[in-house]
Amino acid sequence: MKHRDIWRGIDALAAHHGLTPSGLARRAGLDPTAFNPSKREAADGRPRWPSTESLARVLDSVGSRFEDFAALVDGRRGAIA
Repeated sequence: MKHRDIWRGIDALAAHHGLTPSGLARRAGLDPTAFNPSKREAADGRPRWPSTESLARVLDSVGSRFEDFAALVDGRRGAIA
């Protein structure tokens, strides 16, 4: 599992539900900028990973299972709820 794969999964989950990453964050009750591309790396270039709490809230907000998200992270779209 790579940093870019997790973010790809978040982006794909948002798109599947007709949302932007900001809209997905907002729906989950997170700061709307939480998933912005500018927040995916620290100023020094280190990757920033979304927290498990953020992922859980996002999945709950759209009614998706972790297995669905894992399929998106892996680049598969068929299993999405």
